[in-house]
Amino acid sequence: MSADALKHAAFAAIDGSARELTDFGRDILAHPELGYKETRTAEKVLEAFGALGVRDVTRPARTGVKGWLFRGEGPRVAVLGELDAVISPGHPYADRETGAAHACGHNAQLAALLSCAVGLRAVSDALSGSVCLLAAPAEEYVEIGWRSALRNKGSIRYLGGKQQLIAEGAFDDVDMAMMVHSETDAPYPRAVVNGAAGGFIGKELQFLGKEAHAGGAPWEGVNALNAAALASSAIHANRETFRDEDRVRVHPIITKGGNLVNTVPADVRMESYVRAASVEAMRAANEKVNRAARGAAYAVGAQAEITDMPGYLPLSQNAELSELFAANVPLAAPELAVERGLPFCGSTDMGDLSFLLPVIQPTVSGFTGAAHSREFTIQDEALAYLVPAKLMAATVIDLLAGGAARGRTIAGSAPRRTKEEYNALWRNILEQPDKRE
Repeated sequence: MSADALKHAAFAAIDGSARELTDFGRDILAHPELGYKETRTAEKVLEAFGALGVRDVTRPARTGVKGWLFRGEGPRVAVLGELDAVISPGHPYADRETGAAHACGHNAQLAALLSCAVGLRAVSDALSGSVCLLAAPAEEYVEIGWRSALRNKGSIRYLGGKQQLIAEGAFDDVDMAMMVHSETDAPYPRAVVNGAAGGFIGKELQFLGKEAHAGGAPWEGVNALNAAALASSAIHANRETFRDEDRVRVHPIITKGGNLVNTVPADVRMESYVRAASVEAMRAANEKVNRAARGAAYAVGAQAEITDMPGYLPLSQNAELSELFAANVPLAAPELAVERGLPFCGSTDMGDLSFLLPVIQPTVSGFTGAAHSREFTIQDEALAYLVPAKLMAATVIDLLAGGAARGRTIAGSAPRRTKEEYNALWRNILEQPDKRE
């Protein structure tokens, strides 16, 4: 059977299960959970894996789910989806207690992961190599304080889910990986391939002052909230020094502004990212942010304690895999245009995985409303749930059909880095300037 015939057979299997797969996406949408807390979501994925006959299922990275659709000689391809939601309390499907909501489309990713598996299972006898299915936790880099506490207890090493999967060796037996992300408010239906995304350094900042009665004797205190406010202004004052091409973004929030309104705040806490298009720009911008925070604290007699931690690396997608995906658009979804090289909004821990392996994370439209906002919603369920699955299934078929010749070529030509090299890179990024050689 030709590769195109295999693809059409996979598409037919996906279409034949469209109702169940769409219902799965809707169910996950209605039950959002935050990163490293996706217990119900993971159980639903486990149930679906069982129905698909997925083998050798493991539970890495606290709430992750990994299994093998089939295993054989040849390249090992991972198909990914993400388990977690973001915090968006005003979203119509938000959890009333946690504020979690699928305002970034991860529910659609999980439906696409399972839909892709349905299609590939239908043609697996004609494919060589192996297909790994991986539902990854904690892509949204939120609740930094809570996750830092987990890290301090040794429960996790990294705040991001794919980072933790890397650390635990979940990708040691994988040669390449793919997933599809949502694109919202696209000017027309389209798939975007080979786009870059910036990385970031994660930050916790604590400003320590001295308590005093805010009405009776404020002069006896040291106002840590003033230090934090000055730090925010000092960061703003540095923005004109950021080069346009470095795409620097710094967006701190105050997570604790004090204890009582009539007590001079002595413990104020902030969280932030320092984003940029390259590792070098991330590091340079972060040094300016740290200088601003320390200077602001000094100005009012407070102290600044800064904890820098691995955020995400810039995303670098594999060009050959990207073109395979793009070439399947006319076959799987002829109504879609194909765009190349458009920047991906925000950051993703697929960037960290792209340091190790050939990866792709194209985007497909079908959504409307600003990402992470209450307006974000699925505009076209078939485009959100099923088309990404068909495109990934067709790409996997290109890699593994005909003795997996194409997959072997890509796996053999791309440099493979180790998790030890990955860990060393983050240590270097976070070193203080005077400690670097």
